[in-house]
Parts: sequence; structure tokens; C-alpha cells
Amino acid sequence: MGKVKARKAAAELEALQQNLPVEEEPSRTQIKRAMEALQVLGGKLVDLKPSELARIPMSDTLKTAIDESRRITQNEAKRRHLQYIGKVMRDEDSEAIAKALAVHDSGSDEHRRVFHQIETWRDGLIANNPDTINEIIQLHDKADRQHITHLAKQAQSLNQEAKAKSASKKLFKYLRLLADI
Repeated sequence: MGKVKARKAAAELEALQQNLPVEEEPSRTQIKRAMEALQVLGGKLVDLKPSELARIPMSDTLKTAIDESRRITQNEAKRRHLQYIGKVMRDEDSEAIAKALAVHDSGSDEHRRVFHQIETWRDGLIANNPDTINEIIQLHDKADRQHITHLAKQAQSLNQEAKAKSASKKLFKYLRLLADI
């Protein structure tokens, strides 16, 4: 019997003797899959633009490792460095990082949800719905009420359709900036 099996058997025996629930340790395969998932997540972080990367919550150690990875050009060295990034990410909140990445990934459900919310806000502002601006201000502290109102008024102007379209785009762009997409 190998050392790992002996340890598991001893833990199970002790749990049975004390009438405790038996805790199973993750298998080697499960651990490897988790580490590979962290490496893939780290690879996605490396591919982000620096401005997008700044919005993602992470430690200085991980930021430094990602910056170093951008300087590496050799394939094997890059692969090893991604393994290092995966190791550093063990100490990070990977769920928060994955959620922040999902907002930037245009194919994700989270991105579509936020994008749809922004479209709804824009349409509400153009329709002069007062609840919309209050909702935006409540959700985003850095939102400028006066600027949003000005952009909405420009988009509402019906005298020149081209200007209204341009103003609508500006309003949408500002709302995207607020939502960090």
C-alpha cells in the first residue's frame, strides 16, 4: 500500500472510530485540473490590455508576474512562466478574477447582461425617464448627473437625426465607461 493510500485509510479509520464524517481529499487529477484552470485564467490575464488589467482585483505579486510574462518571448519560457502565474494565483481570489474577466469577454453571459443593461439605461434616458438617471447615480458613485442629463438632452433632439444618433452614441459610450466594459 502506498503512502497516500495509507494516509487515506488511517484518516478514514480515525473518522469511523470517532463517528465523524469521512472527509475525502481531492485526487491528484482534481488538483491538476484546478492548477491547469488557474494557468488558463492566468493566460487570459496576460492577454488583457493594461487598462483592462488595472480594473481586475489582484495582488501586486500577480501584477508583477503578468508584467514579466509580457516580456518573455520564448515559448518554453512562456509556458513555465504561466505555470508560475498559476502558482501565484493559488493565493488569489480566482472567482473574483474570473467574474471580472467575464465582464471583459464579449462572448460571456455577464458581458451580454451588462451590455443589455446599458442599452436599457440609454433608452430610458432618451425617453426622459427620471428613474433611470437615479438608478445610474445610485449604482455608480462616479457618475456625473449633469453630464448624463446633457448627453440625454442632446440625444433627445429630433431636429437633426444625425446629431441625435451621434449624441446617443456618446451617451452609450459614457454609460459603458461607467460600467467598466
